[in-house]
Amino acid sequence: MPTLNVDGIEVEVENGATVLQACEAAGVEIPRFCYHERLSISGNCRMCLVEMEKAPKLIASCAMPAGEGMVIHTNSDKVKRGREGVLEFTLINHPLDCPVCDQGGECDLQDQYLYYSGDDARYNEKRRLVSKDDFGPLVKTTMTRCIHCTRCVRFSEEIAGVPALGGIGRGDHMEITTYQEQPFASELSGNVVDLCPVGALTNKPYAFSARPWELKSTETFDIHDAMGSSIRADARGREVMRILPRLNEDVNEEWISDKTRQAVDGLKYNRIDRPYIRKAGKLQAASWDEAFSVIATKLKGVKGNEIAGLVGDLCDAESMYALKGLLNSLGSKAIDCRQDGAHYGGKNRVGYLFNTGIAGIDEADACLLVGTNPRKEAPVLNIRLRALTKRGPIAAVGENENLTYPVEYLGNTAKALEELLAGKGVFAKALKSAKKPMIILGSGAVSHVDGAAILKLAHDIADKYGMVKKGWNGFNILHHAISRVGAMDMGLVAKSGVDGILDGAVSGNIKVVFNLGADEIDTARLKKAFVIYQGSHGDEGVKQADVILPGVAYTEKSGTYVNLEGRVQKAPRVIFGPGEAREDWTILRALSERLGHTLPFDNLAELRDKMIADFPSFGLVDQLPSEAWAEFGVQGKISDKPIMNAIADFYQTNPIARSSKVMAECSNAYEGTKFMAEASHG
Repeated sequence: MPTLNVDGIEVEVENGATVLQACEAAGVEIPRFCYHERLSISGNCRMCLVEMEKAPKLIASCAMPAGEGMVIHTNSDKVKRGREGVLEFTLINHPLDCPVCDQGGECDLQDQYLYYSGDDARYNEKRRLVSKDDFGPLVKTTMTRCIHCTRCVRFSEEIAGVPALGGIGRGDHMEITTYQEQPFASELSGNVVDLCPVGALTNKPYAFSARPWELKSTETFDIHDAMGSSIRADARGREVMRILPRLNEDVNEEWISDKTRQAVDGLKYNRIDRPYIRKAGKLQAASWDEAFSVIATKLKGVKGNEIAGLVGDLCDAESMYALKGLLNSLGSKAIDCRQDGAHYGGKNRVGYLFNTGIAGIDEADACLLVGTNPRKEAPVLNIRLRALTKRGPIAAVGENENLTYPVEYLGNTAKALEELLAGKGVFAKALKSAKKPMIILGSGAVSHVDGAAILKLAHDIADKYGMVKKGWNGFNILHHAISRVGAMDMGLVAKSGVDGILDGAVSGNIKVVFNLGADEIDTARLKKAFVIYQGSHGDEGVKQADVILPGVAYTEKSGTYVNLEGRVQKAPRVIFGPGEAREDWTILRALSERLGHTLPFDNLAELRDKMIADFPSFGLVDQLPSEAWAEFGVQGKISDKPIMNAIADFYQTNPIARSSKVMAECSNAYEGTKFMAEASHG
C-alpha cells in the first residue's frame, strides 16, 4: 500500500488507487469533468491536473497510479494556471446560454468556473456549432454545449450495456452522437442526464419546467419495481416536478430506471379525486358519507366467507394491514396479493425473498435465471448482473431475451431445470465449480402452471450445487411489485389464490370484493360481485367498481414498503393528494367505524405500533434479513408449457405508468421495435 504526501499530509491508499483518490483520501477536493468513480478512466478533460515533484509537467491525477513516496501539490501557482487554461479551452466553444439552460444552478461547469477560473478569455474566432441529435423521448440534446468528457458514452457501454453512443470526427470536429441517428434505446437512458457535467444532455420532459432553487426536495423510495430504489422527489407547490436518484450502495447505487424517473407526470393524470357510486350502471360523484352508506347497506346480511379482498402492486404496508384487519373483523380471511398467480406461499420467508441481497450479486460467480427478464423487471439490478459476467457465467431458462450481456440459453420449459438437477450440460459443471452460485426465479416461473413444482426444482438445484451455505444464500425470487414482500409477510395469501377469488365472484359465492388498487387482473370476472375499489388512478380496477374510494399515490402519503430483499423502507409524504383523496389506511379506519367494527388505532403511529407487534419484521428498518433455509415448493410432474416472462412492456406496468404521457411515448418509440431487440449483448 503506497504512502503519498499530499499538500503536506501523509496518506496511505490501496494498491491500484489513483493520485486523485489519494488526494480525496487526504481531504483535498480535485475538480473533474470526465472522471467518475463508476466508469472507466478516460483522462479527457485534464481538469484534475496536479503538480508532482520531479515530474516535468502537470499530471492528470485521475489517470496516474499512486506510487510510493510521491509528493503532490494541488494548490500551487502552476496548478492554478493549468486549471485556468483548461477552463479557458473548455469554454472556447461553450455557448453562453446559462439563463435558458436546464442545467443552470446544478452545472458542474458553472461551479468549477466560479472556483477555479481566471478572468481572461483570449479566443476571438468563430465558435463551433453542432447540430441537435435525437436521443429519444427522454434525453434532450444541445450538443454545442458538449465538452467531450465521454461520460455518457462510457455509461451506455459499461453500465447500461447498450453501446448506442459514441464519438465521430476528430479534434475540433468531434461530436458525441448515436450510431446511425437512432435513439438511445435503454431503460436506463435518463442516467446520462445526471452524469453530464454541463447542459449538453438534459431531461426532455422536464425542460423549462422549473429551476432547482424553486423546488422542495424530499428523500423517499421508488415503487415502480420491487427494488425500492432510493430517490429524491422534487416538488413545487402540490406537484412533483421530477425524480432524481439518491446514493444507496446496498440497493441502487446511484442509478434509477427511466420509469422511476419519468413516470412522474402520471401522478397528474387520470386521478380519482372524490368518491363515486354506480347508479343505473353509471358512476356518479358522491360524498364520503353516501359512499360509506352504500357499502354499509350492501354488507348487511353478507357472511364473512362471501367477502374477499384483493391487494394491488403499489400498496403500502399500512393500507394492507388496515384492510386485513377490516376483513378479519367482518369474518373474512380471503385476501390475496398475488395478482400474477404466483405459487409461493407465506409459510417460509426464505422461499419468497431475494436472499442474496441486491449488493450480494457483486459476490456471486455464477447465476441461473428462470422465467425472468431483469432488464425489464428490475433494470438497476440488471446492472449488477451485467457486472457478474466478468466473474462467471449466466444461464437462462425461459424466453430468450436480450439482457445486454452474454447468456447461455438452456431452454424455455422446466425440463431444462430437471436436466440441470440431473447434472447434465456445460452449465451444470460451471455451477458445480462456482464458489458462490445463485439462482433467480422471476414471476414468469412462479406464476407458471407448474409454479409450485418449479419452486421445488429450484430449491433442489440450490441444494445440489451448494447455493445455500454458511454466509451465503443464493436462492432468490425477483418480484416486480413493491407491495409483494410486505403483503406476504402479513400472510395476505388466500388458499384459493386470486384466481379462486375471481372464480368465486363469477359463481356468486363471493358477493363483496374489496379491491385495494389491484389493476393487473381480469376485472370482467368481478361483474357479478359488489366491488369496492380503493386507489389513486382510474385504471382497470374501476371498470367493475360499484363504489370508488379515492386513495392517494405513493408521493402523497407516509408509507412503509418492503423491497424484494425484505428490507423495510419508510417513505415520507412529499405533497398532498388531489381533491378529497385520502391516505388509504385512514379511509379503511373511517369505514370500519361506520360498519361497527372499529379498527384498534386512531393515528399512524398507533397503526405502526400494532403492525410491528403483529409482524415484528416491519420494525427492522433498512436492515437486510437473514432467513434460515427451509423446505418449500411441491414435488410434481412438469409439463411442456413454455415459461413466459411477466412483463411485456416495461413502460406500462402499473396505473401511474399507464397514466403517464411520457411513458406512453416511450412505449410507442421502443417496445416492440427493433431498437430494444437489436441492442448489443455487450
